[in-house]
Amino acid sequence: MKQTLVIGSTVTDVILTVERLPHTGREADILSQEMRIGGCAFNTSEMLRFAGIPYTLCSPLGGGVYGDFVRAELALRGITPFVETPERANGCCYCIVDAGGERTFMSHHGAEYLFKKEWLEQVPQANLDSIYFCGIEIDEATGNEIIEFTEERRSATLFFAPGPLICRLSPEKMKRILALHPIIHLNHDEAAQFTGCTRPADAAKAIYRRTGNTVIVTLGKDGACIYEAAKPLFGEPQARCVQNKTYTIPAVPSPVADTIGAGDAHIGSLIAALKKGKRFAEAVQTANRIAAAVVSVSGAAAPEPYCRSIFAAL
Repeated sequence: MKQTLVIGSTVTDVILTVERLPHTGREADILSQEMRIGGCAFNTSEMLRFAGIPYTLCSPLGGGVYGDFVRAELALRGITPFVETPERANGCCYCIVDAGGERTFMSHHGAEYLFKKEWLEQVPQANLDSIYFCGIEIDEATGNEIIEFTEERRSATLFFAPGPLICRLSPEKMKRILALHPIIHLNHDEAAQFTGCTRPADAAKAIYRRTGNTVIVTLGKDGACIYEAAKPLFGEPQARCVQNKTYTIPAVPSPVADTIGAGDAHIGSLIAALKKGKRFAEAVQTANRIAAAVVSVSGAAAPEPYCRSIFAAL
């Protein structure tokens, strides 16, 4: 099995739990505070690690207290840092979680978001069939380094999770990314804002018309809506479905501690299941199960034994 390049950040999440966010000029008591390893790329790659899928986590690691924290957490998992730039400090992400489990992010970006194309080119390319990246790194000054690298590897299946930046990325960058025919993974609000379509199925189809590839719109407790394109994956000779189709996969009911990392776990699980040969509907069912487990615990960390058992059964 060929590998997936997971390009993006590994950060320190500083999780602050509050009863509710304060209004401007007011204050709120912090009920609890803790540090966890996180970041979109790291959270996504953990699903591939649990599933035994070959991958490289292409995530720069800087210095400072937050860089040291990430370095120690990676070592606990037996993960070697992709590239180290100790002269620049890592930033962090303040994750404020309210009583309903929803999170608000405030990010201080550091070394973990800055890339050089030459770093990515050091990864053996002959054994590569897929690439993942999200919107945050693309929005940075070095985002073009990632786009240029991917443009030179058009045979690889691209998974793009733009997040809320989908409407803020420069038109030039978006045009170049959409021309790579990515599989796009985003939530309902993001899809609606980008397309102007309130119905998830309409939004997914509108995005397909710009990419020519499958679109996954996550719907929280309502599951996920998929516009599946009859397009081969990972260099396969033929598509896994006969013709384009739209469908919804129900969510798995779960208590919600917080939603940190749920979207990252969802797309990571989706990629892992697809790499194991599952059809899209089966892969999304798996992703829904994993995401439900992630929201049931505090922070982005998924319950590893449970996730491994799900992937082992595929």
